[in-house]
Amino acid sequence: MPHTQPGELMRAEIDQQPAVLTGIVDNRSDLVGVAATIAARRPRFVLFAARGSSDHAAIYAKYLTEVLLGLPAGLISASTTTLYKAEPDLTDVLYIAVSQSGGSPDLVEATAAARARGALTVAVTNTPGSPLTEAAELNVHIGAGVEQAVAATKTYTATLLTLYLLVDAIRGGDASAAAGIGETASAALAADGVDAAVARLRFAERVVCTGRGYSSATAAETALKLAETSYLSARAYSGADLLHGPIAALDETTSVLAVTSAGAGGTAMADVLKAIQTVGADIVAVGSAAPADLPRILLPETAEEIAPVLEILPLQRLALELSLARGRNPDQPRGLSKLTRTR
Repeated sequence: MPHTQPGELMRAEIDQQPAVLTGIVDNRSDLVGVAATIAARRPRFVLFAARGSSDHAAIYAKYLTEVLLGLPAGLISASTTTLYKAEPDLTDVLYIAVSQSGGSPDLVEATAAARARGALTVAVTNTPGSPLTEAAELNVHIGAGVEQAVAATKTYTATLLTLYLLVDAIRGGDASAAAGIGETASAALAADGVDAAVARLRFAERVVCTGRGYSSATAAETALKLAETSYLSARAYSGADLLHGPIAALDETTSVLAVTSAGAGGTAMADVLKAIQTVGADIVAVGSAAPADLPRILLPETAEEIAPVLEILPLQRLALELSLARGRNPDQPRGLSKLTRTR
């Protein structure tokens, strides 16, 4: 990695995202053939395999699959194959492995095993020619370009958009919800409120991130970004799960990042926000439906299924600036590397 100032790499890659997202939409035809093959095979359900940030993208894709395709979907545990040697029948199953590097041994092994057990396997990666692409029957390249900072930024949003375009193409869509995504992403990156949120969270010790529906993936990714760049104790819960118990641990010493965008998920967050306010936690709301009576980062409104691509952008900026304010280097978090090998 070249010698740079702390945060320089992460900042540059955050700023590249509008252009990256525009390029993905412009090259949408590259995945239409894969989508046609999937549609012709008529899978009975869909399984996603992923780790880290890619796992959060898979959570998003699970919602896309169930809502837009009307197919049941789930997240697999690679260890059932790699450690426990389970051999479920995957005939007529669509198995999508999501990995920025395409190099994690557990995903490669589990994908190869799924293919051998009858699944239609698809690798969604940023690395053509990686072991995962060799293991899968079909491949989709997210086209984010080289990412040098350890914390995933442009590869995460590129994966989200690619998964949306793939699911949309499977149902015969025209990607209209993603029209102008580059310009909308630029507006989201420039949204007011990030500096104020950094000031509110600079000395925080506990942060809870929450959202409903599609935005639950944003909450999970935000918690990861805060943990890996600022070493914060950050947890993510869906808004519904938060009310089922963890809210008891919230008080005036807890900071909450609540993701709430226009749509069914954002509407369902209204009761969650009221409950959080009741216990006195400090809230920053993020999204196109962020209430005006709360500290907020207000974003442009889009179709709900595309909102997570935009929601995470100012939260990446928040993670970057908060890390620097706390004296960290977000480009090189301690104990982490760009490729994590697990089994």
